[in-house]
Amino acid sequence: MNIAIITACPSGVANSIIAAGLLEKAAQSLQISAKIECQSKIVEGYALTQHDIDSADAIIIATDTAIDTARFVGKPVYQGSIGNAVSNASEFLTKAIHNASTLTSSEVTTASVQNNSTSQKIVAITACPTGVAHTFMAAEALESEAVRQGHQIKVETRGSVGAKNQLTDQEIQDADLVIIAADIDVPLDRFDGKLLYRTKTGPALKKTQQEIENAFAQATPYKATGSVNTSDENATSKGIYQHLMTGVSHMLPVVVAGGLIIALSFVFGIEAFKEEGTLAASLMTIGGASAFALMIPVLAGYIAFSIADRPGLAPGLVGGMLASSLGAGFLGGIAAGFIAGYSAKFIAEKLSLPQSMEALKPILIIPFIATLFTGLVMIYVVGSPVAATMSGLENFLNTMGAGNAVMLGILLGAMMCFDLGGPVNKAAYAFGVGLLASQQYAPMAAIMAAGMVPALGMGLATFLAKNKFESSAREAGKASFVLGLCFISEGAIPFAAKDPMRVIPSCMVGGALTGALSMLFGAQLLAPHGGLFVLLIPNAITPVLMYLVAIAAGTLVTGFSYAFLKKSDQKRLVQA
Repeated sequence: MNIAIITACPSGVANSIIAAGLLEKAAQSLQISAKIECQSKIVEGYALTQHDIDSADAIIIATDTAIDTARFVGKPVYQGSIGNAVSNASEFLTKAIHNASTLTSSEVTTASVQNNSTSQKIVAITACPTGVAHTFMAAEALESEAVRQGHQIKVETRGSVGAKNQLTDQEIQDADLVIIAADIDVPLDRFDGKLLYRTKTGPALKKTQQEIENAFAQATPYKATGSVNTSDENATSKGIYQHLMTGVSHMLPVVVAGGLIIALSFVFGIEAFKEEGTLAASLMTIGGASAFALMIPVLAGYIAFSIADRPGLAPGLVGGMLASSLGAGFLGGIAAGFIAGYSAKFIAEKLSLPQSMEALKPILIIPFIATLFTGLVMIYVVGSPVAATMSGLENFLNTMGAGNAVMLGILLGAMMCFDLGGPVNKAAYAFGVGLLASQQYAPMAAIMAAGMVPALGMGLATFLAKNKFESSAREAGKASFVLGLCFISEGAIPFAAKDPMRVIPSCMVGGALTGALSMLFGAQLLAPHGGLFVLLIPNAITPVLMYLVAIAAGTLVTGFSYAFLKKSDQKRLVQA
């Protein structure tokens, strides 16, 4: 038997790909020949040919979003929920083959919303500091809710792999509304004159319906200023946190690459890099002497860039280099970034020049004056006190006893689990990443281990107390567990959004335990992301066994705690 399968989900990111893989395996186990079209925005999938359609005995569509079915008229077609396909692919296929019915022209659907006079065209951008979880989860939430409300929407995701599903000029021109759900700065000039509403990824993910309604009610015409930032009240409301996160987001790829390359140098021995001319020495030069040396300048440069756009980049980079050479570390880099950014912005706003010289401001006058000012302030005012602070912090971390280490682990672990990717979580994460430049690897180990616990714990809870969870929640638990293995705390957000008073304490207790054990065991981590997949790099995590024990202990505490505290979904339905 020959069948053709199409999978599609509102975001075109996760479920579409997962369902395609599960259905392919199910077809093989049932000895059915299947051609599969996975409609995804992040991978190039196979597109069904007319020959595939003509030769298929049945067309099976697994989707929760509208797709164009005009090409299947006259063929036996079955359309079901992608959630059911993921839940039990073999059962889904068997049911689909038996229940497929001939599609008539009157039953054809398209990807666009039809016959809805209130339908609006929305374009959106989502972006978070790490460009991993919140970016894509917020995009999927916006797309699902907009479709539910009868609107047409396209979301551009600015993730760690760059901009995907990019908006075209025509789509922006045709849009009735622009939604920017971003925790970092994104270019906005192309939306000049459009109704624009700004929010962050957290509200877009957790309060999606409310945010879309707010967007229609509160959007205002956007006036482009020729820079990433704007001078309106929305720009000033971004505050220090968003500028800091912009710097951290640009620094992360440098840190990850440098850390993993350093770990590779340790494959030849912990001190093998000291022998000049060896491969280990070359790897240490690339990772340590080059990549890690860029961390603080990149952090400072892009903090300044976030504040003052391009004119702030040069003074920020120079200030970051000075912070590094003065021994002021990541704290000095943060200070340099804000000094450079706000000085460049002040000069840009306050310095008036004749029109003939105005063009010199962004490329000559602002970088020159701001760099000079930032450098002098760093050398004579900020550098020494911050360097002393960093030295004291490093001495504390190097000499702290088991009690202090455990307390620090508890604090960092609890912070990582408090808001699941929110400001508190990101503050702890930025602290750990910053210390990597000072070769302090223990806090980062505790932070990543604790950050894995919420999603792993929720996955475990759905397994331990299956009867308390609806089938959709059990499926979400499986996805959450996988996300946890990847160090994506946001996998626990669907559970926290429904039951925060039980989920958050359970996660914090487990995360605090994991952080404490990681510090107690003296675990060290050279790469700030990747979850357990970092284990594929020898010596990236040490000691491996005890590190896994710390993660397992926190996961068990969180999983058993929430399984015990959780009220049955069936009881809730009865009470409602």
